[in-house]
Amino acid sequence: MKVITAGFSKTGTKSMFLALSELGYNVYDFHDHFWHHCDQWTKIYSSSTGGTIEDFKEMYESVDAVTDAPPYLFWEEILQAFPDAKVILTTRDEEEWYQSVLGQNKVMKRNYIYQVMQILSPTGWKYYKFFRDTMTCLSGLRMRHPFDLMFVKNEMQVRKCFRQHQEYCKQNCPPEKLFVYDVRQGWEPLCEFLGKEIPDKPFPHENVTGNALEKLMAKHPALIRIQREMKVTVALMSFALMFGSYKIYKNGFVELLNNFWSSVQLK
Repeated sequence: MKVITAGFSKTGTKSMFLALSELGYNVYDFHDHFWHHCDQWTKIYSSSTGGTIEDFKEMYESVDAVTDAPPYLFWEEILQAFPDAKVILTTRDEEEWYQSVLGQNKVMKRNYIYQVMQILSPTGWKYYKFFRDTMTCLSGLRMRHPFDLMFVKNEMQVRKCFRQHQEYCKQNCPPEKLFVYDVRQGWEPLCEFLGKEIPDKPFPHENVTGNALEKLMAKHPALIRIQREMKVTVALMSFALMFGSYKIYKNGFVELLNNFWSSVQLK
């Protein structure tokens, strides 16, 4: 582990994922944490002791950099596991950040396939619980079901979490390890901090309007698998419905009810 991105979601984490990847790092983002380490994170969330330094060493020994949740909630523990790593606290104006969170929430609520696939897929249900537990760990607010995407249920509490996290990182991360960074600053300060040459291309600005979800659903193996499982579930449900309708048509609805009632009486 070389780089720990400690900034909240919607502070440019998707842009950081692309930028660090361009600089040659093997980077894990939110969906990669789910895809590769869901069971380990579930243990960290649910056990009475949480995770250990050895857990983080095992999880990320072959990873160069991490962005987004859950690692930004555990940047201290990951830094203890990899003391030579550098910490980048991505930052943003609070009001801009909060409005961006609301915008992302609207994008997710409009995508009905994204919501339904979490119910009609075993992996999707696992993904929902991972997302739910991450949001609970972040703000203490708990999603009730996959359609309960209004995880910004208490503006005051969410804003307070953002401010506390930013200040805690600044006050507790060793100064020589920490770089407070706004992605709008571009390549130069980032590459200077990491000791990398500046790429001959524009700095990436991803998910500005929350559109990264559609791209991820089309390309990320975790979300592709969830959608495939959903299609199988829908096919099986459709077959069961057609078969049931055929049996009703074949035997006659009244006769079917009589047979059912007779079987109940015999019991």
